[in-house]
Amino acid sequence: MKDIDVLIEALPYIKKFHDKKILIKYGGHAMVDEKAKSYTARDTVLLKYVGMKPLIVHGGGPEISRSMDKLGKQSEFIKGLRVTDEETMEIIEMVLVGKISTEIVSELIKHDGDAISLSGKDSSLIYAHKKEASKIDGELVDLGLVGEVDCINTSLLDMFLDNDYIPVISPVGIAKDGTSLNLNADTAAGEVASAVGAEKLIILTDVPGVLRDPSDADSLIQKIKIDEVPGLIEEGIISGGMIPKIETCVKAIENGVESCHIIDGRKKHSLLLEVFTTDGIGTMIYK
Repeated sequence: MKDIDVLIEALPYIKKFHDKKILIKYGGHAMVDEKAKSYTARDTVLLKYVGMKPLIVHGGGPEISRSMDKLGKQSEFIKGLRVTDEETMEIIEMVLVGKISTEIVSELIKHDGDAISLSGKDSSLIYAHKKEASKIDGELVDLGLVGEVDCINTSLLDMFLDNDYIPVISPVGIAKDGTSLNLNADTAAGEVASAVGAEKLIILTDVPGVLRDPSDADSLIQKIKIDEVPGLIEEGIISGGMIPKIETCVKAIENGVESCHIIDGRKKHSLLLEVFTTDGIGTMIYK
């Protein structure tokens, strides 16, 4: 009976999200741990077969750093942002587009999901401009070929979604002059989610969600309204690397995404638990 109860609980959510777009940002263990890669891909395919339209945007920072080390190229970061010269940009494209994206596609196909690997450069999918030099701690810093998103070619994505493909998007943008630009994967995911009118943006990470006490996994905050975010940042509850993720979620919701979810990609079937159960598994941000 327990399995039947699970199915019954899932039914209203299957109905509610039928034919809706779900943007999944792959990151953390969901990308690197073999078991996690397999069940995350399988869960994504399941979303498609019950009538939803999943899209994926993936990151790849650690893999990029490992590849740079192998090639004898030093990684340079300023306030967590990768400085990107032309040689680094070539490595980024090689890793994101040539390796990670195709591996995710292969995993989806293994579970009978039709998928297509796309760079933000394909058919000008993600137009971007070079981020201007800005002051960090009083010093003017130019991060090089780091981009900020201008617009998304939604007609390309709709074409694939309407033909039952799962788009797998690498966060590489293209400037007007054809230059490749390195994009923040969370930001790119939020921009794509907003542009296609996604019902949900789900960010897979290596933490349970937003915790009141970082040392206590039981202190998970299950729901946060966007107007509560500034106060939580001021209190230090939302801090460090969680701040840009939450800011991405807030912007996406302000631009029409119904809800955003930060969940632990290390937990088996966390994606399904967040979408199909009343309690969910991570932190939901909503209006």
